[in-house]
Amino acid sequence: MAEVVLFHHALGLTPGVETFAELLRAAGHTVSTPDLFEGRTFDDIEAGVDHASEVGFGTIMRRGAEAAEGTPAGAVYIGFSLGVVPAQRLAQTTPGAGGAVLVSSCLPVGEFGESWPEGVPVRVLATAEDPYFVDEGDIDAARQLAADSPDAELVLFPGSGHLFADPGHASYDAETAGLLVDHVLELLAQVDATARG
Repeated sequence: MAEVVLFHHALGLTPGVETFAELLRAAGHTVSTPDLFEGRTFDDIEAGVDHASEVGFGTIMRRGAEAAEGTPAGAVYIGFSLGVVPAQRLAQTTPGAGGAVLVSSCLPVGEFGESWPEGVPVRVLATAEDPYFVDEGDIDAARQLAADSPDAELVLFPGSGHLFADPGHASYDAETAGLLVDHVLELLAQVDATARG
């Protein structure tokens, strides 16, 4: 089974994020959920982003890296929205990373290196009309990643929800969240099979 590090979105480490982690644990995977906000949670995305800006994105990435220290080789890094920042950085820069799932966000690969590491599967999963994902350029970064790396796949779901997988958020969509879980479990099974040889 896979080792997973799951990074929360801009609302913080909400019960919804923990619920998602439990779904992966129920499938037999080991999942850690670092708290990048040190206990703070927020009711709306803008307030959470403002908090992250005040803390500093460098600090957010440092907290993510520190939380992942000691994680076994072959780990899969998953990030929701804001959590994609540390997840993508770790997947790109950690030797022996097993894979990555980037939900509702994607940074240009050049932020963390020259190219996506060969043999590290990555899926970018988002809704096709999510204004954060589309209007802020994440979709362009994701398309470029998918075009440049044979290990990358961009999957767009119908709809416009940003935090569609968090049951506590207004944009939650049970059907789309279920599709997300299916994709994540499929990638984790792929990583596990590769590790077993």
